[in-house]
Amino acid sequence: MQNERKLIIAIDGFASSGKSTLAKALADALGYVFIDTGAMYRGVAYFVSMHGLYAADSIHEEALIQRLDEINLLFGAPNAGNDRPLLLNGVDISEAIRSSEISALVSLIAVIPEVRTKLVDLQRQMGQHGGIVMDGRDIGTVVFPQADLKIFVTADIDIRAQRRYIEMRKSSPEITLASVKSNLASRDEIDTKRTTSPLKQAEDAVLFDTGLLTRETQLEKALSLVKALMAQ
Repeated sequence: MQNERKLIIAIDGFASSGKSTLAKALADALGYVFIDTGAMYRGVAYFVSMHGLYAADSIHEEALIQRLDEINLLFGAPNAGNDRPLLLNGVDISEAIRSSEISALVSLIAVIPEVRTKLVDLQRQMGQHGGIVMDGRDIGTVVFPQADLKIFVTADIDIRAQRRYIEMRKSSPEITLASVKSNLASRDEIDTKRTTSPLKQAEDAVLFDTGLLTRETQLEKALSLVKALMAQ
C-alpha cells in the first residue's frame, strides 16, 4: 500500500496485549518503520540493572537522573525478519531486555518524569517525518496526540499472562505462570495510575480486543482503517 502521504500511526495498550505484534505486522504491510517504545524503557531498565541503580523494589532515582546523559538508545538497521535491534551505547541488548529481571523493573522506570521526558523527545525525533508505526503506552495521548491513526489494544489478563509466560520461558525456564500474571497485574496498576503519562485510551483511538480477534483479523481491520484515511 503505497501513497505519498506518510502517516503517523500510534498503537497503545497493556503489557502483552499484542500491540507490538500488530504494530510490526502493520508496519511491514505498509513499508513503514516500526518503533517499539517499550523496548526503549526496557533499555533504561537494563542500564539501571547493569549499574546497580536499584535495591529491592526501589530505583535510585537521583543517581539514575544524574546519569541519563550516559544512556544513548538507538534502533539499528532491520535484520532479515525486519526486526530492528535496540542498541544501548552501541551494544545490541535486544535479547537481554526480555528477562524477568528487566520486566520487573520497567514499570518502576517508566514512572520517573525525567526518564519519560528523555525518551519522549527521542521518540518524537524518530517519528517526526511520518511513515511510522509506533507502539507503547502514551503514543496517542502524549508522544503524538496528532497521530493520523490511533489504536488502543487490550485483552483479558489471563490471556496476556499466558502469552508472556510462553515468551519468557525461552530465556527464563524457571518462570511460573502465576508470577507472570502477578507481574502483569502490578504493571497494569502502575501504568494506569502513574501521575506522568498514564496508560489510557485516547478519545479518538479505535479499540482492538486481541483476545477476540485473530492476528489476521487485527491486521485486516487496521489496514482498512489506513485505507480509509488514505482515501480522504
